[in-house]
Amino acid sequence: MCGIAGLLALRPGAAGSSGDLATWAGAMAGALTHRGPDDGGLWCDREAGVALTNRRLAILDLSPEGHQPMVSACGRWVLTHNGEVYNFRRLREELVAAGHRFRGESDTEVVLAALTEWGLERTLPRLNGMYAQAIWDREERALTLARDRLGQKPLYFGRVRPGLLGFASELKAFHAVPGFAPEIERRALPLLLRRGCIPAPWTIYRGVWKLPPGHSLRLPAAGVAPDADLAAASQPYWSAVEAIERGAAEPFEGGDEEAAGALEELLGDAVELCMISDVPLGALLSGGVDSSTVVALMAKRSPGRVRTYSIGFSPGRFDEAPHAARVAAYLGTEHTELYVTEEDALAVVPELPVIYDEPFADPSQIPTYLVCRLAREHVTVALSGDGGDELFGGYPKYRQLATLLRLARLPAPLAAAGAFASRHLPFPSAPRLSALGAAGEKLAALEIKEKAGKLAGYLDRARTPDAMTVRLLSLWTDPAALVPGVEEPLTGLTDPARWPRIADPIRRAMAADMLLYLPDDILAKVDRAAMAVSLETRVPLLDHRVVELAARLPRRLVTRKAVLRRVLHRHVPPALVERPKMGFSVPLDAWLRGRLRGWAEELLDPGRLEREGHFDSAAVTARWRRHLAGAEDLAPFLWPVLMFQAWHERWAARPAAVQAPAPVSVGAAAGER
Repeated sequence: MCGIAGLLALRPGAAGSSGDLATWAGAMAGALTHRGPDDGGLWCDREAGVALTNRRLAILDLSPEGHQPMVSACGRWVLTHNGEVYNFRRLREELVAAGHRFRGESDTEVVLAALTEWGLERTLPRLNGMYAQAIWDREERALTLARDRLGQKPLYFGRVRPGLLGFASELKAFHAVPGFAPEIERRALPLLLRRGCIPAPWTIYRGVWKLPPGHSLRLPAAGVAPDADLAAASQPYWSAVEAIERGAAEPFEGGDEEAAGALEELLGDAVELCMISDVPLGALLSGGVDSSTVVALMAKRSPGRVRTYSIGFSPGRFDEAPHAARVAAYLGTEHTELYVTEEDALAVVPELPVIYDEPFADPSQIPTYLVCRLAREHVTVALSGDGGDELFGGYPKYRQLATLLRLARLPAPLAAAGAFASRHLPFPSAPRLSALGAAGEKLAALEIKEKAGKLAGYLDRARTPDAMTVRLLSLWTDPAALVPGVEEPLTGLTDPARWPRIADPIRRAMAADMLLYLPDDILAKVDRAAMAVSLETRVPLLDHRVVELAARLPRRLVTRKAVLRRVLHRHVPPALVERPKMGFSVPLDAWLRGRLRGWAEELLDPGRLEREGHFDSAAVTARWRRHLAGAEDLAPFLWPVLMFQAWHERWAARPAAVQAPAPVSVGAAAGER
């Protein structure tokens, strides 16, 4: 795992005076030291106008032979690489048979040999892993950026100065380039409000983009037109949409037990590949189906006890630690749990704009950071169970969609009457919470009222399966109305034409999540939280072979993780893992009415909102007041606004507060010429 960054002159003379290119690129790498504290390197060709840098977190081949950027044995290719290529040993055997010789044991050297043997277009589809790469072809004088299939590793690119392109693992590296003066991309704000994240290829800055998952972008030195649309120039080498369509056209033909056997074999191999490491390794364990399955398969393949980590919270409705402890005890792992206080969690909030250096609003970012920090005290690599909900239908919203589809068959007059009743009739408190007293009854009534309001919205307006899906997967359903003068761009969520051409509406909803929510929320959340503490996370469930198998399975096996549960129950008794899904959350609604109220009110001050002009002050203020009154839990809607405001205060409103990063060391081994 590493942080990568670099610069490319898009026209002659754009690289500045002698020494500027290397100095600027080195400063970019310095801003990413948290991603790679073990080593730093720079390779620069001033004549060609290109500089590649790397901050290394040493995982494979801890010797100097793993130093990056690395030049191929033939001298043609230069590579700076973030992430891991899990099948590098299998590729290495094939390359040795073809006559290649290796001086070290790193996956980076294997990728370079593969480029020499097979070329760029044939190499990328053969890599199984999580990675972001910048590859310089010295023969054709062209830079290629590439990102893994599912988007586990981030890669930003854009013009940082006139005629000069920059790329980096995180946006904060761009601020290290003198003269970088980005404008806020206001079209990204509705995207943030709709889902709590900004989906690729968009970013918060105009002219800076995210490379989409499974894509590569080729840029010839001094050969890109000044007005070229760089975001539209990338090309896919693998497509989740095509994989899902192919799975529907070629369904799995075996029975349920055969499907579970095929999944266990494939996922077991993915877990084994993810366990290759030259540094201490463990797993993040919540006690749920996904992480428990990963840990069970690790325990089966590990020569010693697997190390597992979980955190606990009070109050109990957010505490998964006891479930994780029971699974850990059964599997015999070396388990560490840490109960964090409210103070521990709240202390993370001021750091979020630095950890997530563009606005990001998934509240589970707080416990995710805390569990990564705990794990990093003991290990350098941790496996996680992310991806299971999207692949195997684990989210309750998919069941909600199935219910809504049945309601949509009602005649229009009956649906209208149901919408009116849902919105206006009083609802009693839920008996299941009455034992909590008056506070519990109020919470129950609030929960029922909110669900009734959502139901009314569906019955009123979202009458087609795709419209229901978009509404169900959105926070703000009309986010552009909150951003004056801006029209919301279409994305992989709001444009169903980009979804796979399959008939099953539930599978289409799962695909919409895979295209946007998974890479731009779940994986971005984990990457930034983990790398902030120099921890590498690996996600076996997102091995592309597992993704392609899941696409072939019938819906009954990818509803409520049926097939994944079959695999897990072969290793762990059902009683230990069968429980309602809790999620990884925090009591954000109560915090905003209590400990975070002062912080929030300063950020949401109506006068401030009006002066800055990014959001409709009246609309935000109305929701804030309704939330404070306790009539509704509007924290999910307010959190994206708050995260933007906090980010804006840190990165945009006070640019002088951004500290200049220390430059990366440059020496003879850096390959400078």
